[in-house]
Amino acid sequence: MMFAVLKTGGKQYKVQPGDMLRVEKLAADAGETVQFNEILMLGGDAPVVGAPLVDDAAVQAQVVDQIKGDKVIHFVKRRRKHSSKRTKGHRQKLTLIRVTEILASGAGATGVKAATGTGPAPAAAEAAAPAAAAPAAGADDLKTLSGVGPALEKKLHAAGVTTFAQIAAWTEEDVAAMDEKLSFKGRIEREGWIAQAAELAKG
Repeated sequence: MMFAVLKTGGKQYKVQPGDMLRVEKLAADAGETVQFNEILMLGGDAPVVGAPLVDDAAVQAQVVDQIKGDKVIHFVKRRRKHSSKRTKGHRQKLTLIRVTEILASGAGATGVKAATGTGPAPAAAEAAAPAAAAPAAGADDLKTLSGVGPALEKKLHAAGVTTFAQIAAWTEEDVAAMDEKLSFKGRIEREGWIAQAAELAKG
C-alpha cells in the first residue's frame, strides 16, 4: 500500500490514507480539508525519495478537531544560584487530522488549502513535543541501525522518528537538528544511518 513521509511542525510522519494523526496546531477549522506539500518520500510499489522534497506530491487530510496534548511539568533549576528554580505546566495545542489521500503528482493544481501552522512554537511547547509524540503503528525496529540501542531508540521515538523511511529522507538540516536534539553530534554520519535506513526501507 502506498505511504508518504511528510514534514510539518518540524517533525516527520509516515502516513497512509485513513491514518489519524496529532500534529502541531494548524490554522484550520474542524471539517476543513488541508494539503501538506512538504513530502520527503513516497513509498509503495515505486518508491520516490525527495531531494529534499518530492516534486508536485502532497498529502491531503481532513481536520477532525483542535485539541490539547497531555500536561507536561517543566522544572528548571540553575546551578550555583540560590533559590533560582521554577516549575511550570504546559499543554501543547495540537490538531487531530485524518489522512484522506496521497498525491504522487498534481499537488499544485488541486486548489486545496495548504496546511500551515499558527506561528512559531514557544520554548515550553518544544519541551512538550516528546510527550505528545508516540511510536506510530507499524514503526520499524530502529535498533537495527548501527549504534542504536533501546535508550537511543526511545529518544528517536520521542522526537517523532519511528521508521527507516524517515531517516532515509533526512536532509543535512535534519541531521544537524537531530544531532543537536539528541546530543550525539556526528554519530549519524559516522555510523552511516541514512544509507543503512535507505537499504532497510526497501525491505
